[in-house]
Amino acid sequence: MNREFILEKLGRNLKNSTPGKRESNALERIRNAPGGILPVQPRTATARVAHFIEKAKEAQATVAVCASSGVANAIAEWLRSHNLPKEVRTGQDNRLSALHKAKDSILTVKQGPSDGSDLTGVSHAECGISETGTLALLSGADNPTSLNFLPENHIVVVRRSDILAHYEEIWPRLRKRFGKGKMPRTVNLITGPSRSADIEQTLLLGAHGPVRLHIIVTED
Repeated sequence: MNREFILEKLGRNLKNSTPGKRESNALERIRNAPGGILPVQPRTATARVAHFIEKAKEAQATVAVCASSGVANAIAEWLRSHNLPKEVRTGQDNRLSALHKAKDSILTVKQGPSDGSDLTGVSHAECGISETGTLALLSGADNPTSLNFLPENHIVVVRRSDILAHYEEIWPRLRKRFGKGKMPRTVNLITGPSRSADIEQTLLLGAHGPVRLHIIVTED
């Protein structure tokens, strides 16, 4: 089949096609594309949260559950248990505003991106994924990406109602919340603390980011 034959055939097909038909067909297929096969996950919210916690612990994260009003105390308790200073850094997320109201005797809170000198960063996840115990964090002033990677310790708060079953549920959620052209520049998917086994197949925590990941699941 030579070049001329191929080009001639393409020309005939284009000439005989209805204007705009190909585009409308393509858009229709995109809109009505069937979903992929997803692994079975717990159907009830309670079971889904329990499975998320189980998978997060398997990935060497630690997990605590508390009321939304008890986040400051839960963070302070975790810091004390690891003999860490009571100082943390957060972004501007309104869901963490209670931390800034906490008395200095409980926590000292700094706000803004990390410059690498912070021991502990605190972020609020957009959602959790039960399938693998993964956290989805969005870039931006609310939760600067630098907090995900620069501090040695990362504490992430996630609401139990925001724990989804599968990765595929993240994207429709973001499109509905932000709309076309307003999506966050980066979605970081974090499963457990940073690790690497590149050198002699020996697992090393904190290779590319935090040594510890602590998750606080808040009750709605």
